[in-house]
Amino acid sequence: MNTSRRQCTNHPDNFCYICGKFTPKPQRRNIANRVKIGYKYYFGCKVGDQDKNWAPHICCTVCYASLIQWLNGKKKSMPFAVPMIWREPENHTSDCYFCTTNIAGFSSKNKSKIIYPTCKSALKPVEHNAGNGIPVPIPPSSDTIEMDSTDEVGVVDADSTSDFSDHDENDKMIPMGQAFLNDLVRDLSLSKEKAELLGSRLKELNLLKPGTTISHFRRRHANVSAYFKFEDCVCFCTDVDSLMYELGHEHISTEWRLFIDSSKASLKAVLLHNGNEKPSVPITHAVGLKETYESMETILRVIDYRAHDWNICGDLKVVSLLLGLQLGYTKHMCFLCLWDSRDEANHYDTTEWPMRTDYIVGRYNVKCKSLIDPSKVYLPPLHIKLGLIKQFVKAMYFNGDGFLHIKEKFGAILSDAKLRAGIFVGPQIRDLMRDPVFPSKLNSIELEAWNAFVQIVQNFLGNYRAENYSELVDNLLESYRKMGCRMSLKLHFLHSHLDFFPSNLGDVSDEHGERFHQDISVMESRYRGRFNPNMMGDYCWFLQRETDTEHARKSKCIKHF
Repeated sequence: MNTSRRQCTNHPDNFCYICGKFTPKPQRRNIANRVKIGYKYYFGCKVGDQDKNWAPHICCTVCYASLIQWLNGKKKSMPFAVPMIWREPENHTSDCYFCTTNIAGFSSKNKSKIIYPTCKSALKPVEHNAGNGIPVPIPPSSDTIEMDSTDEVGVVDADSTSDFSDHDENDKMIPMGQAFLNDLVRDLSLSKEKAELLGSRLKELNLLKPGTTISHFRRRHANVSAYFKFEDCVCFCTDVDSLMYELGHEHISTEWRLFIDSSKASLKAVLLHNGNEKPSVPITHAVGLKETYESMETILRVIDYRAHDWNICGDLKVVSLLLGLQLGYTKHMCFLCLWDSRDEANHYDTTEWPMRTDYIVGRYNVKCKSLIDPSKVYLPPLHIKLGLIKQFVKAMYFNGDGFLHIKEKFGAILSDAKLRAGIFVGPQIRDLMRDPVFPSKLNSIELEAWNAFVQIVQNFLGNYRAENYSELVDNLLESYRKMGCRMSLKLHFLHSHLDFFPSNLGDVSDEHGERFHQDISVMESRYRGRFNPNMMGDYCWFLQRETDTEHARKSKCIKHF
């Protein structure tokens, strides 16, 4: 029967020639000469039917490695004594192995659940322990293998150079245009030098369309860098509206929030999209400036903050500086009310404190004139989460099983001082929340507080707010009180200013600003201290997108407009 591969539901090269099992693309290997030699000496027959379209022409990584390891004397035996035997099927309804095997929706993770049919055209492998009396063969000597290898030289299968994905006759190379090449460079996050190298190699292979330039990457920053200016160690955007227009998006101030924070290298101001659907846009980058009132005043002045009046997102230190409050452990450190940080006896009992009605310099720890409206501040959910875990760990019994488990888990990356102080980062908190053993190590009081913390993180401090969030906050405060946790400023916000939190904390989280530090750190390392408009323009170039092509594998780089 003529069984063209186009008639089969599944291509034969979706299956391993040796074991017959479904083989996803990443696990497919060519049947190399050494595999053929191992196949011959282990199973007593040669690899055949490679010129037929009703037999597979590939093997899986397991069979590939097993045969070579057996041939090298590193593996005792294969899982089976007789391999898959392939014959030409009589029909496609009941006797075709490829048509009757359902592989739709299966991948390398769940392929073990596939049910393989029994048919005459494909005889399944026979295991060694099936009582058939077939002994385990002994690997041949190296001289014998070398002779067989010599005999195989010059014999190349027709399919040995293919990737076995789709062998359609219509497959052909499609040269890239300028827009496609630019987006490829963005997906790979290549520097200017590496982008030129990639373009040069593609041009040598005739994979670029006529008119596609490579030297274009040397000046890829030019269009955007024109909107930045470098003055007194501060690189800032001179026209935010025009910058957004250049990036292909209309600037509406109410759709963005201003995030100000510092890293080891610099002090940055970046616009974060409310809802986090669009990439973060840097508008200020200052080297040598610290988080001080004067630095905040400079940043707001150069970006003309009053003309845009964005909401502010940042850690509580930045918020205090912007509002002119005194830093440190002061008596009235809350910017919303006159909470007395010294009155620890009434912290958990008193919910309502006198509200701040004004910011007069010299009163209630107000040191300087306020630079922003307090109502424009978004409380930082990430830093509040870090504050909650800090108070929880500091109140734990340091010789208890719970703290010792934390020490065992993170002791290799955190010092003992940081562990006792409860200083963790977001990924470590998520790792601890996923740990099934940790709750069993806690005593009853610690377990109650831990469960309350997890509930708050999952049902309030993220993208989802439960209807009973107020009850969850009360449970957290009560469990922290039983545990002996100190009422910090971050706990105070949950205790007294729950209504000040926005409805969806995930949409306005400071966590996306922290991720921006990681994104731009790559660009900072490339420019090696030359933090000027060219660097800002180069970073913003990666935020753009010139094609709408959907690819099977997504880029893990920063978002695009």
